[in-house]
Amino acid sequence: MKYSTSEKTLLRELQRDCSQSLAQIAESCGMAQSTVWRKVQELEASGAILRRVALLSPTHAGCKLTVLAAITLRDHAETTVSGFATLIAGHPEVVECLATSGAADYQMKVRVADVEAYEHFMTNTLLRSPFVREVQSSFVLKELKSTTELPL
Repeated sequence: MKYSTSEKTLLRELQRDCSQSLAQIAESCGMAQSTVWRKVQELEASGAILRRVALLSPTHAGCKLTVLAAITLRDHAETTVSGFATLIAGHPEVVECLATSGAADYQMKVRVADVEAYEHFMTNTLLRSPFVREVQSSFVLKELKSTTELPL
């Protein structure tokens, strides 16, 4: 979707901090409050804005360890793919799961308290799943950049 300059400005400001009041957002964007309200409603209705959320500190939430897991499925039958998707959807520790090209079928980002919690999840959920053939895990040592803001 192609956004106007004012829509890009508004979306950047909302991505930066959507907890601001309409008045604050309008001032930052150089728009009238009524215009901001109308544009936000239009962007939500069009699906450009999916939802507004609070971003939590992983450390404060007790999820200090980040693991990147490369998952290879047993096969690519529809029942395997849909079964794996259902399995992953039921586990909040999986914060991202992407179907990928390359050696692995999926790349997952998993947030847990510690190595023991990940080992439990991997052993009891992933490796016992009839859908998963292989899991290769990488532990994140340091996070250099993490953002939810899309480049506009």
